[in-house]
This record gives sequence, structure tokens and C-alpha cells, in this order.
Amino acid sequence: MAFQELLDQVGDLGKYQILQMVLIFPTLMMLLCQIFLENFTAAIPGHRCWVNILDNDTVSDNDTEILSPDALLRISIPMDSDLRPDKCHRFIHPQWQLLHVNGTFTNMTEPDKETCLDGWVYDQSSFPSTIITEWDLVCSYQSQKSVVQFLFMTGMLVGGLIGGHLSDRWLVEPARWLIINNKPEEGLKALRKVAHINGMKNAGDILTMEGLRSSMQDELEAAQTKTTVCDLFCTPDLRKRICLLLFVRFATIVPFYGITINLQHFGSNIFLFQVVFGALTALVRCLPLLVQNHMGRRTTQTVFMFLVGLSILANTFVPQEMQTLRVALASAGISFAAASSTSFSIHLIELIPTVLRARALGLDTLASRCGAVLAPLLMTLMAYLSILPWIIYGVFPIMAGLAVLLQPETREMPLLDTIHDVKNNKEFSRKVKEINSSVKNDKSLRYFQELTGEEKENYERKTKYRNFLLYLQTSKKILLEN
Repeated sequence: MAFQELLDQVGDLGKYQILQMVLIFPTLMMLLCQIFLENFTAAIPGHRCWVNILDNDTVSDNDTEILSPDALLRISIPMDSDLRPDKCHRFIHPQWQLLHVNGTFTNMTEPDKETCLDGWVYDQSSFPSTIITEWDLVCSYQSQKSVVQFLFMTGMLVGGLIGGHLSDRWLVEPARWLIINNKPEEGLKALRKVAHINGMKNAGDILTMEGLRSSMQDELEAAQTKTTVCDLFCTPDLRKRICLLLFVRFATIVPFYGITINLQHFGSNIFLFQVVFGALTALVRCLPLLVQNHMGRRTTQTVFMFLVGLSILANTFVPQEMQTLRVALASAGISFAAASSTSFSIHLIELIPTVLRARALGLDTLASRCGAVLAPLLMTLMAYLSILPWIIYGVFPIMAGLAVLLQPETREMPLLDTIHDVKNNKEFSRKVKEINSSVKNDKSLRYFQELTGEEKENYERKTKYRNFLLYLQTSKKILLEN
């Protein structure tokens, strides 16, 4: 638990940390752009059946040359329920009688129709070429678009599994991870590098092996035991935490990708939607950092996830004609999904001890990729009921919000370093609540008065920045003596 004190000496938020965020931003943007590219490469343009008298350039029949393209379209393609040319059917024979403007033909039988046996003609004004036009993934083949997106996401899943191992050869490990994993020399070297970049000139006197061993003795002793992924499931508390975390991540990612790769569902101007949704996603990422300090980790996640589910379910029953309302609800849904993802990441870090956090993050990435794989596959259910995928997208985050309530609250709690910390977490949490609730008691006041000037300053500073509990943990012997 004493690593936070070392981090305070080298700078817990300085140039080094800012530089890390700046460097990771381009990589993240490239990944997101590649995913969102699906909205354009897999866009479905306007289309209709190919008909001989309208689309065959070699046709030279005199009766058709004097007719306009609109007239030829009218006698060749039936109208759908919205009085627009049908996208998936054509007349078997030209219906010349439809050229009569004043004719009602109420007693006539409906002309025979057939599917697009000779292919389709696509509107190329917005999208000259997509996988839809290349492979004719429309009408009865439209569900195969979701299969293509499913295969794309599956490739990301496989690539993540392979690339995750390859990245360990060149990624810089955090100092805390190095120390907890029995590499104190490398951890000290990393801390000195952080202190140098952050301009902490006096940190070198503290960052010694003796100081490290004295401040993190318990953690270094626990590091002698080799940990594996199986250790995440070795105790009931850890097993419950990781299983709930994996479900919540999975259930959060499914609606997020359900919205982001199906922008065309909300309207035709997907270029504008992409800009709006991208801007909202970037802006709301910082919102949970402000809300969680007041509402707590669990409440914040639950509220955001419920809002995601409700916005999607509400959008399901909004008519297609009300495009502004549909876009507004979709924007709210994607914003709350991004916010819930940020709050979840913070909660995960605080629930899993440092010795297992890297492995937990690996499983978290796996659950995230599985959610991304399932999201487009659910769209194939539109063949049975058009709103069924969106109902599932809305139900998932609501279920995840309820599951979050089964996790312990970690606000104002110290980060866990070892499995032993998790075992003692309930008792420690109870003691912390007792200490916080009795700050105004005489006993606590006497203890505060006995502290030196520097200790009092640390007391106030760590309370302000949510680090006082770490100080109490290192000073627990003094508390017991009083």
C-alpha cells in the first residue's frame, strides 16, 4: 500500500504521465477510425432492381426511346408502402397501363412481380463503391452485411490475442507492476526516470533499494509467489469480482458497437452523425471522473448504464420519420455508453490487486472484443423482427447496471496490491468507515494533535486527494496503540 507515497515523491501527475497519454492517443485514434470506417465501407446506398428496358444501353426500341426515365421506372418497378420504388422487386412484364395519368384501374388485379434476378442498380452519388455494391448484399442478402462485420470484429479479437503477447516485448511496464512482480531494481529505475522527467530533483535521495524495501516490505514478500490467470478465481471474493467485471464489460460494449457501426439506422447523413457522435464520445469521457467522487463508483456506473439502455429502448419505438428525435436519443445513448466505459475502467483498477491487474485487463480486453463480435451478429435477427436487435442492445446495459450493484464500493479506498489485500478488504473497509465516521471524536482528535507538522500536512493533503486512507494503512500500528 506504500507505493502511493513513492509516487508522490516522483510526481503522481506530471510531464511523464501527460506524455504517456499524448503518446497513446494516436494509436487509440487509429483503432477507432478503423472501426468506424465500417459505417462507410459497409454503407447501403439506394438501390432498385436492374431492368432491361431502363438499364440496358443496347435497347433501341422506338417505343421506349420516347419515354422518360421516370416513365420507364414507373412501368418497371412497383411502389412500396411509402410510395417509393421498391428496392427488391420488379414487374415481370412492363405495366404500360400505369402510364395513364387519369386511370385508376381499381378493378385490375395486382401485376405479377419477381425478385431482382439480374442484379441491382445503385445510387452512387454518396458512395461510389462499398462492400454492399461489390457483393450485392441487399434485400434477401442484407443479413450477410452483419456477417461481414462479425468477421471483421473477429479478426480484431484474434489480433488482440496475438498482438497482446507481442506487445510485451517493447511496452514499458509500470514501476508499480515491476516492483510487485519481484523486479525491484527495474522498478526503481522506472521511478527515477519518472522523477527526472517530472523535474523532482530531490527524489533521488528517497528512491533507494533500502527505502523501497522498508516502505513496501509486505508487497515484496508477497511478490515471491508467482501468480497466474487462475489466481483471479482462487478466492470467492476475487472470483465474484472478475466474473461480474467481465459480464459488465461485455454488456457495455455490445450496445456501444451496436450504435457506432449502424449509424445508417438513424438517418442518411452518416457523415454528420460520425462527427457528432465522435465529438460527444470524446467529451463525455471525463464526465465520470467528476461524478464518481460524489456519487461513488457503483452508483455512477449504474446510472450511466440505465441511461444507455433506456435511450436505446426509447429509440426503438420512435418512427423513422422523426429523424431528429432518433438522432438525439442515439447521441445520448452513445454518450452514456462512453461514460459508463470510463467509470467501469476506474472501478476495475480499484477492484483487482496490482499483482493480477495486468491479467485482469487482458481478460477485460477479451470480454470487450467478444462484445464487439456479438454486436453486428445480433443485427441478423432483424430477419425475424426488425426491432429485436435494438431491444437486446437496450436490455444488456440495464442488466449490467444491476450487476454493478453486487460489487463493493471503492471510493476513497486504497488500491489493492496483493491477493492478501483482497482477503482483508472487507475488514479494512469496515475500519476505514469507522475511522471516517469518528473523525470528530476525542480519540481521533487526540491522534491528530499528536502528529508532527509534516504529518498533519500529509493528513490534510491526502484527505483532499483521496490518499489519506493509504496513510492510515501505513500508520495502523499507531492507531492501534491509541
